[in-house]
Amino acid sequence: MALPALPMALAGRADQAVYAMLGSFTTTFGRNLPYARRARVLAVVAVAMTACVGCGAALAAWAQPRNGGAGAALTVVATALVAGLAKLACDAARLGGLGAVLLLFSFAVAANGASTPSDVLPQAGLAACGAAVAWVLAMAGRLVHPDRPQRLAVAAALRELADLWDATGRSRGGASGTGPGGATGTSPGGKSPGGTYPGGAGGPGDGAGPVRHRATAAVLQAYRTLGVLPPSGAEWRGRGDTCVRLTDLSWSLLVGSARRPPNDPTGLARTLRRQVRLLVSRRRRAPRLLPELALPVLIAQAGMLARPEPGAGAGAGAGAGAGAGSRAGSGGPGPVPAGPTTLRAAELRAAALVTGPAHGRAAVLLVPALRMVLGTGLAGGAALLLGLGHGYWAAISAAAVLHSINVRTAAQRAVQRTLGTVAGLLLALGVLALEPEPVELVLVIVLFEFLLEYVVARNYGLGVVFLTPLALLMTDLAAPSPAGSLVQDRALSSVLGVAVALGCALLVVHDRAAVRAERALAACTAASERAERALEEGDPRSFPLVQTRLAAAAVELREADDAAAGELWPAEIDPTELAAAERRAYLLLDRLVRRW
Repeated sequence: MALPALPMALAGRADQAVYAMLGSFTTTFGRNLPYARRARVLAVVAVAMTACVGCGAALAAWAQPRNGGAGAALTVVATALVAGLAKLACDAARLGGLGAVLLLFSFAVAANGASTPSDVLPQAGLAACGAAVAWVLAMAGRLVHPDRPQRLAVAAALRELADLWDATGRSRGGASGTGPGGATGTSPGGKSPGGTYPGGAGGPGDGAGPVRHRATAAVLQAYRTLGVLPPSGAEWRGRGDTCVRLTDLSWSLLVGSARRPPNDPTGLARTLRRQVRLLVSRRRRAPRLLPELALPVLIAQAGMLARPEPGAGAGAGAGAGAGAGSRAGSGGPGPVPAGPTTLRAAELRAAALVTGPAHGRAAVLLVPALRMVLGTGLAGGAALLLGLGHGYWAAISAAAVLHSINVRTAAQRAVQRTLGTVAGLLLALGVLALEPEPVELVLVIVLFEFLLEYVVARNYGLGVVFLTPLALLMTDLAAPSPAGSLVQDRALSSVLGVAVALGCALLVVHDRAAVRAERALAACTAASERAERALEEGDPRSFPLVQTRLAAAAVELREADDAAAGELWPAEIDPTELAAAERRAYLLLDRLVRRW
């Protein structure tokens, strides 16, 4: 953000530096994607961000919304339509974070500026320049750490797996009895005394279920980032570099624990977190595999992984499972990479399996987009009728609340946004009270952008603390106004936007979320049946693809159930049926790992 904006501010054109900053928001997308895919995603985002600024500037020059009347009403309608399209596109592309809100913010700032027809192309050009600089900087890491995204994806999988073992350890500590080998005993009803399902699988009703879901999703994401599928039986002897071996180990630990959890889950969690620290270090050389993750005792206590090769002892079995600690630093046989056609076919088949036909998925995505259109339109229209200055802030506040999964998360975001806005306004008021020069203001905005990116993925409320002054100071940079009026407009607009967003979330019923949950249950059942047929046929070459589809279906089942549970129209599915389907999927994954 600083590189394209500072030269403009130093040249005395701080009002135009805002448009370069808007384009630089491109870098907030696709942070954890592999560099090849990141380049493509950011290129599309850069075009979209530039288009939002250019179209907004053109609308401002033509409609003159600052003068009120029909031009201002037309801008409110256009802002609502952009919000809905941005929400639909980001959800369809599975771009998380504040994606749709940032696209809307770029359009709204440009559309409510004091642009003339001669300013449209220069402002769009500045946005394109900021987006191009963001693209280059986002890709520059490839020259220093080309495998950084892969390391982070594997580290995320190990971290989620460590959380699962911590949850298993806590559940076991609360159980009244243990079985042979440390496994928890079960009650006649099929659950252990601590509340988990046999083997610690964790059904939808207990505390371990969501943790297992996150771990499964993280391991699948690691495989996608590495560009390989889970191994077949012939590949369990250790394949590829440390990242691939660690992902294979994570997969084995995860699916093996459905039958029997580790004897010492807390100790294993500590070991995995030590490995995470090695992965996330910024050393250029390949990270080493900890010896503890290749010891035969680990295989024995985890109750997972491979059987020894014919004629081999326990040591050979350990090498087969974890990739052999003595070979961890060496090259080892590489994984047989799935060709692009095979990988793409697997992804498309898995997507079709868990989301249904294209028209069905579109119906699921349309309701949140409709909420976004209504919420931003009503909030912007109400701000216009009430005569609030900077009324588009109400629309952006509504969009931030509605950029959520369901009614429950929208309510949570409303509370977080309200509290975060109060703290952010105090921060902005303190900065404006110092009457900084334009160059100093640019530097402060850059600082807030950095802090926003650092904390928003961890806590949305903390992100709003820095997002609020960021938006306020950018507005002041483009068109200086008295600090008191800016803060007052922002406070009133935020309250209005949050209230309207909650009303829309409650009134626009998302019955398609229940349909999604029912479809996910059917898809998980179908994937389980396909896995059973594969086991009967006994062809290990089909196992990687079968495992990927089954795991994706289990992840979608949990996500669909959580999304439907937060709506006013819940899915009419027996929770025990969901628990049984999830349990069946993980036990079949364990059989697929062991059958070779």
